[in-house]
Amino acid sequence: MQKSPPNLRERTYGYARRIIRLFRALPHDDVARTLGRQLLRSGTSVGANYREASSSRSKAEFISKLGDCHKEIDESDYWLGLIQDEAVLPATKLRSIRQETTELFAIFTSSLNTAKRDENRGKS
Repeated sequence: MQKSPPNLRERTYGYARRIIRLFRALPHDDVARTLGRQLLRSGTSVGANYREASSSRSKAEFISKLGDCHKEIDESDYWLGLIQDEAVLPATKLRSIRQETTELFAIFTSSLNTAKRDENRGKS
């Protein structure tokens, strides 16, 4: 429905792959695996939801799916924060993925705000 930066599809796919690799690198204890499974679910769903948003049939569907992307990347940040703060992995190993999470969150926030603003303009 709506055009987005051409590399966001690849970027969210790459993000999912990084999340998968991070999950595989986690220690094999209960806490790490529980947090890791939550991160694996939310982190890999960002790109899937973005693909759905990209092929949406209406502005409302686009906004809904973009909202899902926003929610999942925010949740991923939550799990990464717990993994870091509970020293499941050292902060130095998480720095890059946390930065990418922050950047994707900002992109989805901006895109969602723009889409909502555009929709509201069309209603007036």
